[in-house]
Amino acid sequence: MIVQFSIVPLGVGVSVSEYVAKVIKIVDESGLSYKLHAMGTIVEGEWDEIMDLIKKCRDELFKETERLIIDIKIDDRKGFSGRIEGKVLSVERKIGKEIKK
Repeated sequence: MIVQFSIVPLGVGVSVSEYVAKVIKIVDESGLSYKLHAMGTIVEGEWDEIMDLIKKCRDELFKETERLIIDIKIDDRKGFSGRIEGKVLSVERKIGKEIKK
C-alpha cells in the first residue's frame, strides 16, 4: 500500500521545515520506502507499519506543539509493491518520455 501524508503543526509560525525534518528523520529510520515532495511524504509498506509510523511522527511533534493537522491519502492494492516508482514509470511509458521529478 502507498500512503501520502502530511503533518502540519499549527501556531509555530510561517516556516514548518524544522518539524518536517523531524518527521522525515523518523520516516527514514523506519526502513520503509519513501519519497519526500513539496507537499508531503509518500511511504510504501503494510497497513500496521505505516499507521504506526504516522502515529510515531504525530507523537514526536506533540512534544512541542499543541495542535496538528494530519492529512492521509491511501492507495491500497493487493499483490503489488514498488509502486512509488512504478506508478511514475507507468505514466512515463505512456507519454513516451521521462517527466520532471
